[in-house]
Amino acid sequence: MNNINVELFGNDPKIQKAISVARNVSVTKASVLITGEIGVGKKSLARFIHNNSNRTDQEFQIVDCSVDSKDVENKILGYRDVESGRFVKGILEAANKGTVVFANIDSLDEDFQKRLHKIFNQLNDYDIDVRIIATTTKNLSKLVGTGRFYRGLYTYVSSNLITLTPIRERPEDLQMYVNYFIREYSLKFAKEVKIGTEALDRIYSHYWTHNLYELKTVLEKSVEGAQSSILSDKELAIGEKKAVSMISEDDNEGILLMSLKDAEKLLIKKALIHTSENRTQAAKILGVSIRTLRNKINEYRTAGSSYFVNLR
Repeated sequence: MNNINVELFGNDPKIQKAISVARNVSVTKASVLITGEIGVGKKSLARFIHNNSNRTDQEFQIVDCSVDSKDVENKILGYRDVESGRFVKGILEAANKGTVVFANIDSLDEDFQKRLHKIFNQLNDYDIDVRIIATTTKNLSKLVGTGRFYRGLYTYVSSNLITLTPIRERPEDLQMYVNYFIREYSLKFAKEVKIGTEALDRIYSHYWTHNLYELKTVLEKSVEGAQSSILSDKELAIGEKKAVSMISEDDNEGILLMSLKDAEKLLIKKALIHTSENRTQAAKILGVSIRTLRNKINEYRTAGSSYFVNLR
């Protein structure tokens, strides 16, 4: 496939659907919202949309919305440089005819969300034509429902919604990524290295919280330090496998005052939130069968617990 970053390789139907939607929307002017976990390839997909559009020769800019709101505002609207007194163009004006990606758009404070929506709606008045792409690791529709994200801005950026599936849910693609990166790093470090069976098993059992970003880091360190042509389980720089912590320090303090039953319910809720409500993955983290987890969810739903009542 032309113009597709390695993060977007894959035969899994879900990734193929995401690429197909991205290719179709790239020829339009419509805004796009890309959702998915950290390191899954959201920025790569945004670049793919830009590269396959008629804007490919124009600017492609990224605004990280997770930094200070004032810095984000200055970058978007422009600012006057203190030392030179020169006015620096805002990114929307500078990228006219191109594409601007608002990464981590959920991080913007609520007041600026409303301002940004107004700015987007006024672009035509200033003869500015930019394709807007937003990315997030959160479920913005739920944040809208709880009042934590401005509905108008959500409606504007989500004309087309594309979700990228985490690599742990695409086992065939995961092995393909492993083989690809091991070849790349073998060339980089002038070694002939292949993945061993036990090392591959360990890769399959790892949760990969940061997806491809984490996988690439692990494999680069592993290949660099490999002492033989077969990468063993012990040489895999993945560290000791640890259970994913579902409870913050504040929550731990609160649990001391809970019944065991309530603590169990809180832990199940946090496992589901952490896995974006993927019950299979939540069950693995909790160390229970999917049937046991399903029964617990039904129990809490019947009891009227609000989170579980609204669980899809």
